[in-house]
Amino acid sequence: MAPRGSSPFDVDRIRWHFPALREGAAHFDGPGGSQVPDTVASAVVETLTSAISNRGAVTPAERRADRVVLEARAAMGDLLGVDRGGIVFGRSATELTFHLARTLSKDWGPGDEVVVSRLDHDANIRPWLLAAEAVGATVRWADFDPATGELPVDVVEAVVGERTRLVAVTAASNLIGTRPDLPAIADVAHAAGALFWVDGVHATAHVLTDVPASGADFWVCSPYKFLGPHHGVLAAAPALLETLHPDKLLPSSDAVPERFELGTLPYELLAGTTAAVDFLADLALTDPSRSRRERLATSFAALEEHEDSLLATLEPRLRAIPGLTAYSNAKRRTPTLLVTVEGRDPQELRAALAERGVNAPAGNFYAWECSHHLGLGATGGLRMGLAPYTSAEDVDRLATGLEEICGAGG
Repeated sequence: MAPRGSSPFDVDRIRWHFPALREGAAHFDGPGGSQVPDTVASAVVETLTSAISNRGAVTPAERRADRVVLEARAAMGDLLGVDRGGIVFGRSATELTFHLARTLSKDWGPGDEVVVSRLDHDANIRPWLLAAEAVGATVRWADFDPATGELPVDVVEAVVGERTRLVAVTAASNLIGTRPDLPAIADVAHAAGALFWVDGVHATAHVLTDVPASGADFWVCSPYKFLGPHHGVLAAAPALLETLHPDKLLPSSDAVPERFELGTLPYELLAGTTAAVDFLADLALTDPSRSRRERLATSFAALEEHEDSLLATLEPRLRAIPGLTAYSNAKRRTPTLLVTVEGRDPQELRAALAERGVNAPAGNFYAWECSHHLGLGATGGLRMGLAPYTSAEDVDRLATGLEEICGAGG
């Protein structure tokens, strides 16, 4: 049985549920994919080893498959603050974005414009560039400030016009953590009659998501970033999805959201996703009689406080290291730090930390435009991200390790 502390956010209680942590490493690789709690793994195994079939209402196996799907839609609806009828599952957020880009661009043509941001992961850039190219539409770029990491609303507004059909922006940069002002950008997009697509893959793991409040027409995220299995989720209003007609197989359902889901869904991954959302809802000690959405709100508030406290300890130590440059400088950001050290290859730093039992990867992490705009090219930097299971001891190991590597010459 897990230990039960008195604190609303008890990191020891939380860590007990992560078998991977027993290997001993301090994990700062969460932005690339979090570790998984035992309850999620159990849900996956139980679903795989239970009798299951295509969805239906006749046999227990059919009913189990249907229940797994509906429960996962409900869980993601609670996590994102949306109607569960607008939850679409796919192979990944990247696949879902490509799929919808092809669908949406059927109505575009020469003279139409799409706005993308250099702050984004390439999964929220390349699908739109390719879709625009295929129909002769124009792509316009919103550049963030490389010194501050900020993406000002007026920069986006300057490239939005009367022919803009869609604006695509991240909810948080997976490279430097910047969290743009989504509601303000949504107002700009909607005033021009454009749709607003938000990549919430990095943000969803750290702050309570409220898709309607963000102004997003579409929100994509990946459960494996927030303690769940590997697949992708799209959220949109069912009424909006009803207006879209993706390429699909003739016999497959034309109902929303099923019309957007290609092939049989991965039931075991959906069951794991429900378990992940339930785990997030119970990060803080809350009244179990409250709704899952209410418990998620309480838990994410406690999570933000936990991560902010650790970041307040870690960041000054790292910034004091001679020759270190930090690129995560926005006022509003996730607990994610991208750094370089003069004269040191980021991969060298990564390897030296790994020898000390600290997992902090290096690279551009598919934020291709962002890394180049920062002047880091394809090399990128060393990225460190906090997670619910990050402890004060982990933070000290990371900071001490980098101090030793850089201060003592490795």
